[in-house]
This record gives sequence, C-alpha cells and structure tokens, in this order.
Amino acid sequence: MARPDKAAAVAELTDKFRSSNAAVLTEYRGLTVAQLKTLRRSLGENAQYAVVKNTLTKIAANEAGITLDDQLFAGPTAVAFVTGDPVESAKGLRDFAKDNPNLVIKGGVLDGKALSADEIKKLADLESREVLLSKLAGAFKGKQSQAAQLFQALPSKLVRTVDALRAKQEQQGGAE
Repeated sequence: MARPDKAAAVAELTDKFRSSNAAVLTEYRGLTVAQLKTLRRSLGENAQYAVVKNTLTKIAANEAGITLDDQLFAGPTAVAFVTGDPVESAKGLRDFAKDNPNLVIKGGVLDGKALSADEIKKLADLESREVLLSKLAGAFKGKQSQAAQLFQALPSKLVRTVDALRAKQEQQGGAE
C-alpha cells in the first residue's frame, strides 16, 4: 500500500522541482505550527513551503536532473519551491531565520545549479528583479540622452566652426 503513495509523492516533488525557478532546503526543527504558518506567509505568493521526507525528496531531485549534496538531507527537511523571483523568497527565509534561529537554511538549487547556504544568503542580499530592471532601464535611458545630446551638439559645433572659418576668411580678405 505504501509503494503507490511514495511513488505519487516522488512524482509530485519531481514536478515541483521541474516547475520551480529555485528550491531552498531548510531545517525547521523546533519551530511551532504557528511559526511555520508565518514563514509561509512571509515567502510571498510565488513560493510554496512544504515539509518533505528526505529520501523521497532526494529521489525526486535526481529524477528532475538535480544533483544535491547528501548532507542537505540530514535532519528534518522542508523545501521552499520558488516559482517567481528567488531573491524575494531568499530574503523572506533569511529575515525569518534572523528572528527564529531554529530555521536553518541548508542549501538549495537555482535554475538547476546547486547552491550552498552562503550562496543563498548572498542571493538574499541582492535587490529584487524589479529594482535591478528599473536601474538597468535608467542606465539605458541615461546613455540614450547622452547620445542625443552628442548628436545635437555635432551640427551646432559644425555651424560654429564654419562661421568662424568664414569670419576668418573675411578678415583675411579685407586685410589684403
């Protein structure tokens, strides 16, 4: 009876790994149900936080083509499957862990690449995707306006140069 249940659980976890941009493995030992509920809310709408069985999760990750270190599956494990901006979810986990030291970030995966706990913390220190895109757009706009000013300056500089040459020739012609 347990075999079909385990196969279904592995299939579900495999789908979650494949459909997620990122997954963060955590240890939740010592957290209350209320704290876990708060954590789920703090991750936002683009993340699902699920308590999982280590063996089934390891099998599912392998089936999804993801290689994770065996040390990540020591102790009770929960996974945050992120379908949206991984920075936002990483920040939510980091901030929650600051207030609740029982939550331990073990490691994770971002776009199929394994990440250590330190790399996830660095990811949390990044600005959100929207902020980075707006900065990039601002930089492009700034470069475009500089180019426009340059292109406007060229004809006026040419006109001033031609006027100066004409004035110089008139002075030289009148001096003879």
